[in-house]
Amino acid sequence: MRLRIAAAVATGVVLIGILAWPIAASSGSFGVVLAGDISFGGAIILIILAFLAGLIAFFLSWPFGREIGILAAPSGLAVWAVRSGSMTALMQLKPSIAQRQALLITLKWEPIFWLVIVAAGFAGVLLGQKIRSNLKTDETQKKSNAQTGKYLKAIIALVGSVLIAQFCLKVFAQNVRMFDNRLVSVMAQPTVGQVVFGVLVSFGLAAFVVKKFLDASYIWPTLASALITAFTISIYVKQEVLQYLVQHWPAAFFSNTVVSILPVQMVAFGTLGSIVGYWLAVRYDYWRKQEIK
Repeated sequence: MRLRIAAAVATGVVLIGILAWPIAASSGSFGVVLAGDISFGGAIILIILAFLAGLIAFFLSWPFGREIGILAAPSGLAVWAVRSGSMTALMQLKPSIAQRQALLITLKWEPIFWLVIVAAGFAGVLLGQKIRSNLKTDETQKKSNAQTGKYLKAIIALVGSVLIAQFCLKVFAQNVRMFDNRLVSVMAQPTVGQVVFGVLVSFGLAAFVVKKFLDASYIWPTLASALITAFTISIYVKQEVLQYLVQHWPAAFFSNTVVSILPVQMVAFGTLGSIVGYWLAVRYDYWRKQEIK
């Protein structure tokens, strides 16, 4: 099993993290990996590579391709996330209030692009599954009499994942906290290691909770990793707060630690954490059943 996991991760690391790195390295924003700096052609190549990574990882990790192959694409993006510059570098590049407002507006929706890359890897896994099953058409279709309940559970899982991850990130991904008379406190830019650990653990916990109590998939925490940046910027980074930070604090300090995490870091490690947390919950339930027996 460990070899299968290693093979799936290595596939994404090689195809996306290494071979496709020149697409990200062409960024002119102090080495910060941003979707807006990737050309249309580069984006298409990245999507194709993510799809191929998922497809190849499915067969390399067979017979657990569906469960393990999905690690390929986010693992490749994780390499980009580690090699990227920091949010502080972006803030230094955009010193005025107007420039930072424009930057944050762009960053609000950037996670969608990275989620598309992850989804392309998932699509490659699904294609591999169809190829392996020879496109069976006689699958049993179940009609649900509780569609409303299913949708409600999905919404609760999504919203709950955002709130759980938001809370946990404040605990696990923060650096030095400084007292402020107006904002109560401000947080310094976390190191890359703190970001990796904080995002993995936060979304791992979110996925564990929604699986344990809602029996929900890791899809919802993964989607939450693309929504939490927009949620945080909309709620916590108002114009007056941004203006106050510009006037009183260096670029390395933020009103909320989530804002200091780049979208590519949030989606890459958020997806990996969600997958791990989900399977930990599955394994925990299995262990509990065996203990009862």
